[in-house]
Amino acid sequence: MSNPLSVIINPPGIQYGMPGDIVSLYAVVINEGDQSAVINLFFTFDETFQKISGWSASPKASLAVAPKESSSEVTFDFEIPVDALAGTYDYTFVVDSPEHYPEDTPINFPGQLKVLLKEQTIIRAFDPTFSIIPATNPNKLITYRLDQPLPVVIKVENRSNRVDRFRLTCPDLDENWYKISYPASGFEGVGLFDVSALELNPNSEGEIYLEFRPPIDTIAGSYSPTIRLLSENNPDLTLLDLIYINLPANYQLGIELHTILGKVSHKNGIYELVVNNQGNLIRELSFHAKTRDEEEICTYQFNPTELKLLPNITQKAILLVKPGPWWRRPFFGQPLPINFEVNITDKQSYPLANASPQSTLSWKPRPWWQFLLLILLGLGLFAGIAYMVWKLLHPDPLTIESFSTDNLTITEGNQVNLNLKIDNYKRLKNLVVITKKPPSNEPVLNYDKNSIDQLINKNQNNPNPPCNVTQEELICNRVSTGINKAGQYVFELKASYLENPPFFNSIIETDPKTAEVEVTKKQIAEVVELKANKRQYQKGEKVNFRWKITHPELVFKVTINLKTADSSSAIPPVNIQFQDKEGNEINDQKTKNICHKNPPDTQFFKCSIDILVNKIGVFSPEIIVKTFKVFDRNSTKQADSKIEIVAKPFKIAFFKINGKDSTDQANIVLNEGENVALSWNVEGENIQVKLDPYGNVKPIDTKSFLNITNFPQKVALQVTDASGKQEERAFFITVKSKPTPAPSLVTPAPLPRQNIFKPFPASPRPKPL
Repeated sequence: MSNPLSVIINPPGIQYGMPGDIVSLYAVVINEGDQSAVINLFFTFDETFQKISGWSASPKASLAVAPKESSSEVTFDFEIPVDALAGTYDYTFVVDSPEHYPEDTPINFPGQLKVLLKEQTIIRAFDPTFSIIPATNPNKLITYRLDQPLPVVIKVENRSNRVDRFRLTCPDLDENWYKISYPASGFEGVGLFDVSALELNPNSEGEIYLEFRPPIDTIAGSYSPTIRLLSENNPDLTLLDLIYINLPANYQLGIELHTILGKVSHKNGIYELVVNNQGNLIRELSFHAKTRDEEEICTYQFNPTELKLLPNITQKAILLVKPGPWWRRPFFGQPLPINFEVNITDKQSYPLANASPQSTLSWKPRPWWQFLLLILLGLGLFAGIAYMVWKLLHPDPLTIESFSTDNLTITEGNQVNLNLKIDNYKRLKNLVVITKKPPSNEPVLNYDKNSIDQLINKNQNNPNPPCNVTQEELICNRVSTGINKAGQYVFELKASYLENPPFFNSIIETDPKTAEVEVTKKQIAEVVELKANKRQYQKGEKVNFRWKITHPELVFKVTINLKTADSSSAIPPVNIQFQDKEGNEINDQKTKNICHKNPPDTQFFKCSIDILVNKIGVFSPEIIVKTFKVFDRNSTKQADSKIEIVAKPFKIAFFKINGKDSTDQANIVLNEGENVALSWNVEGENIQVKLDPYGNVKPIDTKSFLNITNFPQKVALQVTDASGKQEERAFFITVKSKPTPAPSLVTPAPLPRQNIFKPFPASPRPKPL
């Protein structure tokens, strides 16, 4: 059984529009059933389409349609934002009649709204169009699989009355990124020509096949190449679209550990670590080695200690393995095997496979003559013990060798770091750093012996400790204080230690040492000028704002506001993002085109943007510029003059008396007792219409007067808008009286006797105007 409801949608298929346009969809419902029905029209869509259409909720329409009748046309408007990104956005148009046709409804009509690039030519009725299958947008990407090409179909429609040939290009990409295939024409086998274009007859459709094959060293991420269709009949026609592609990450690495010198007696073992980046990400790797045995007896040194690999690149690092201490070397017998492994760490925490290659170093036994050295060793041991006893009774004092800041001057936002060197640190009990300027009782740093050990030891949470030990010296570099605000700072370092442990427990403080640093304010981007290109605009007109800005490379975000007299916002703030949270420039051509240098005045950037304003009033433009990583200082600028948004000018379409327009005949002669009809039509908004001398009236209306006797000499239609502008149309009226009949001198003959009181015939009722 066929559906009793038929729906006509115009235009069918895809709706096209550019940022800032309003695209309309028209629908008519035909009730072919045997009963009257209430029919609901609405949309279903996702959050992405909600932002593009400007709808916070689905618009709805409810129609009552009699059987065998059609509804009036219903219009739905899509208001595309000016900052909308190009792409194809899906929605569903739903026709539902749950009360009268529950078994046949709802009826779903999938639809698409295609947002075009601003550079695209406006499409006319007979211009060709194309669409991308599958459709994409910034929130609906298609994913490229690394093991096979990504196929895309370009559907082309020739809407003209001539045969046309079409070619496809991808101007943003290198040729090794993609392959274009046109359908066979039938002449290739004969060898007449190669297929280099799509040939379409009038009012026909065809398909072009496009395959994306990114090179193996292409970095993973999101890409949005431009697709351009060229028409042979219309070479100046610009048909553009974007396709949004996600290139997934490939973390594959090839890791090998080669032995160069694996058996040693008094030299270092030499190994070569070979790393090949087989993925599509930039890898930053660091290396360290450790034993696989119970006890660590070797030290490991990499050269270099870190590698940065681009995709499809191989690099090497040399590992030197030094066994020790010397007395652990075997005196005789078999070589001592030392098993170790290399641990590789990715700085971005990307996954690693085979990240712990293993190997073995063989430490050869000593030669026989070294036994003679044992005697000398015993003598030396005795002397050493005697020296150690004397040293225990007379230990060297703890001293602060040096104390300084990393730099004498730094910029705010950067941390103030301290460097210090302490001799005989093992006797250290407490180490305190305070600020003498500005004075503060709270210590900046306060370490006891356990805290110092944590700054020295390398672990998973602290892979690069700021302090290290050289014999009896504690050397700390770039110890963070947490201070990054502007100002003059003087730091004071004090240390306390035990005098002669373990025999004495008295605590001694060292002489304090100071270090100075100046934290200067960070330079910010500043607005030096803000103005609009004119002071008055009509409602719905785009306002062009222009401003000058210094140091554009520091700009993080620009916000433009329109303030009313009570400082409230006339429109939602317009935000323009120039950098992301990591300080990288936003890769958006629309943002890049907002600002540019204007030689020879290269110290300023000139910026311009158009903003649609749909509110009437007088407003004060304001711009706020935020600098990257500066949170307490913004550059704010008010425009030199206010702007005014006025209503569109009104228009008196006509003002008539008995069908005669005031523009054709201002002076009118009327007969006494005549019927008079006044009619008028005024187009405009926020207007007041007055019919003098009868008072205020509607913008479109009619007023009738029957059997006039006395009538005003002037009837005027006066129109006043919100700004006080006034216009008048008037009629100047003359009422012509009826002539008085002359008295008769002839005596009338007597009438025959009859009923002389006959009713007068009814006068015809005037037709309504």
